[in-house]
Amino acid sequence: MHLRLPLVVDIAGAKVVAALSRLAGAGGGTTVPGKLLCKLDPGAIDRLAAALPAGAAVVSATNGKTTTTAIAAEILRGRARLAHNRAGSNLLSGVASTLLTSRGAELGLFEVDEAALPEVVRRVRPRAISLGNLFRDQLDRYGELELVADRWRRAVAALPAATRIVVNADDPQVGDLAHGRETASTFGLDDPRLARSGLQHAADSKYCVRCGTPYDYAAAYVGHLGDYRCPACGHARPKLDVAARAIELDGLDRVVFDFVTADGSRRVDLGLPGLYNVYNALAAGTLAQALGASLDEIAAGLGRFTAAFGRFERIPVGSKGLLLLLIKNPAGANEVVRTLVEGGAPRLAVVALNDGIADGRDVSWIWDVDFEPLFEGLERLVVSGDRATELALRAKYAGFDTQAIEVVPDLARAVDRGLELTPEGGELVVLPTYTAMLGLQRLVTQRGLVRPYWERAA
Repeated sequence: MHLRLPLVVDIAGAKVVAALSRLAGAGGGTTVPGKLLCKLDPGAIDRLAAALPAGAAVVSATNGKTTTTAIAAEILRGRARLAHNRAGSNLLSGVASTLLTSRGAELGLFEVDEAALPEVVRRVRPRAISLGNLFRDQLDRYGELELVADRWRRAVAALPAATRIVVNADDPQVGDLAHGRETASTFGLDDPRLARSGLQHAADSKYCVRCGTPYDYAAAYVGHLGDYRCPACGHARPKLDVAARAIELDGLDRVVFDFVTADGSRRVDLGLPGLYNVYNALAAGTLAQALGASLDEIAAGLGRFTAAFGRFERIPVGSKGLLLLLIKNPAGANEVVRTLVEGGAPRLAVVALNDGIADGRDVSWIWDVDFEPLFEGLERLVVSGDRATELALRAKYAGFDTQAIEVVPDLARAVDRGLELTPEGGELVVLPTYTAMLGLQRLVTQRGLVRPYWERAA
């Protein structure tokens, strides 16, 4: 790779900053060097991405992009040396930092924030892009999801015709992006046995993207994801190129399904629970297929995969354990609740609600989450985070006994209290929002329960 001298100097300086950031405990230095590089040389990320021998692939979604990208990395790791932002820094600066620190990488694999997607694809010019879903999330930052969908639509339209587009056909806004593109591949669920009886009240994309008429659903799987058709204009879910069939849910441990393609199918045993993780597996597998992976490689990678931090991750704590499940918007939280309840509702839970910029300042979304099935099985609830009192109020309005609610705003103390109430050999369920999850990440690292995430990501 031949770089101009100024860029070589800029890279060296940014790498020094990354090392100092790690020594200072600044989250592994995952964004600071990229920010510095972008300031020193705004075109550096373009040239670094262009120098990758096998090009780059980009993954974006409201829910599941971290898990999807991690699964894709597991599938592809034997095919090429990856530049992968494993630590989750998914803005342009995080992508730049990853390119800086991935010496000898052949293929770029980047998780990208849904709002940052247009700029990242314009700069990185990926050979393949996977788009998983669009749910209402952080309205104060993104606006309504139709605005994000419009930005995605314009970004996809600007891509070269040869770029492979992988889309979730079960999401009306996302599936429509495949229209008219010969290089598009679609994926979705095809197992009506596991569909809900109808759309949840908090479902987002209920109306036809062409004419505005409410969709009819033959099957609704996760939020508004499913087999839809407009009764007025006929706009419907596109034909599935890759489908999950014969799905068997096994509590909180795993899900087994047929990964079906035009070239054949494989029975997959995925070590993650829930229908939404089937979607993540389909997105990752279809992207890997677009990048040249064989069906056997895809099935093997899916079978090897273990959870990313905070996404159904289990952490031993002496004779007890923590089960961490990220919640960040109504659709995602509803699926976490659904999976927990179907897997055997816990008697105790810690729920942590923050309102940082990365969470969204507006926490009114908790009123659209169907917490009631979870609360019905709980004997005690510990609420934590910056907005712990709002969670307590939400639980009260759900009919939960206020005498069984403990308000412990400090996250470390809340976890300790939860562990204190957890019987020997038991497992404490912790449901954090995004920045609360990062706080948990720091907490378990400081206590020596796990290695720092940037080391685990290496």
